[in-house]
Amino acid sequence: MARPVFIVDGSRTPFLKARTGPGPFTPVDLAVQCGRPLLARQPFAPDAFDQVILGCVNVIADEMNPARVAALRLGMGERMVAFTVQINCGSGMQSIDTAYRYIREGISEMILAGGTEALSYAPLVWPQAGVRWFAGLATAKGILAKLAAIAKTRPSYFKPIIGLERGLTDPITELNMGQTAEVVGHLFGITREQSDAYAAESHKRLAHAQESGFLKGEVETAFARDGKFYDHDDGVRPDSTPEKLATLKPVFERPWGQVTAGNSSQITDGASWTILASEEAVKKHGLTPKAVIVDSHWAALDPSIMGLGPVMSATELLKRNKLALGDIETWELNEAFATQVLGCLAAWNDDKFCREVLGLDGAAGQIDQSKLNVDGGAISLGHPVGTSGNRIVLHLVNAMKRLGTKRGIATECIGGGQGGAMLIETV
Repeated sequence: MARPVFIVDGSRTPFLKARTGPGPFTPVDLAVQCGRPLLARQPFAPDAFDQVILGCVNVIADEMNPARVAALRLGMGERMVAFTVQINCGSGMQSIDTAYRYIREGISEMILAGGTEALSYAPLVWPQAGVRWFAGLATAKGILAKLAAIAKTRPSYFKPIIGLERGLTDPITELNMGQTAEVVGHLFGITREQSDAYAAESHKRLAHAQESGFLKGEVETAFARDGKFYDHDDGVRPDSTPEKLATLKPVFERPWGQVTAGNSSQITDGASWTILASEEAVKKHGLTPKAVIVDSHWAALDPSIMGLGPVMSATELLKRNKLALGDIETWELNEAFATQVLGCLAAWNDDKFCREVLGLDGAAGQIDQSKLNVDGGAISLGHPVGTSGNRIVLHLVNAMKRLGTKRGIATECIGGGQGGAMLIETV
């Protein structure tokens, strides 16, 4: 029989805006910064885990398999099995889901599952024409052949491209993620005014959460090698208003598009961990569970409308557990773009879409926005791609405990046309 799987604790770093160059922390640095205080407060030794699973999308060359590197730096022992997972924006949730299934099936008792990403460390890559030129020069034999290769040099060969730019463009549809949000907005009639209003509210909610101390115990201070410390998400703009955001120009579809830098998620560095345990591990170590994972679901759809991934995945989760939208008291829906979040809400309330695409009898209904991303989201605090799926699960648990709600869903869209959702109940 499937065993219950509990979330007993977790922590994350502040999410830090990517600067003009590499930030103060690599992906593993970030994982270690929030992992050390998390493990230090546990009543068991770091090597008590069965394994470590870490989501990361932009793995840097100096940290291959960052899960293993982080585990060793965290003092978890040389015998600790650790591996890295990657499903784009869902990587941090995939680590939790993989751990959940290991424990549910009785293979493991306790797993450290996380996500980390330092987008400021995204590599520069050479144009393919430049790569071919370098290869030709390297294989040219004799001085005349090398001179001939040099003569073919073009200035464009030496103009590197930020790897992140390529990574955020779907190779099948050739649309970047912002353009897919434009498509979703067009399909459901989302206006620029609605998107800007949603973005301003995200900043307002995160600022309120910071001022009210709602993030204490979740966000750990990160200390850089130069002595500087970072103790809060630094992308929040408390003075954001729809009027100010309306002055920004479209980024992806000029001049008529509605997706701007102000109503999109921020390019950010950050890490997050959660501790998952079986009932046996909870009893053995005297742990106090915060929540239980009820179920999870992954879905796929046309990459050009990848922003609707939460609708596809969360709806199947609801169907399987015989629940309606209104039965979910707290939602975390990753804010890739304001237009995309609003498109998801509109899709659930669209009778034709729900009948023809979701297989429902009619419109699923409306989600009360007071229950959605109650403390802001990626628009105000950022979207470190491999981390966000982990953060939204961790924060969902903490928000539900604070609000006194019982049932919640964390869900996200995933570049490439997928979506993930996890059903959580507080204990």
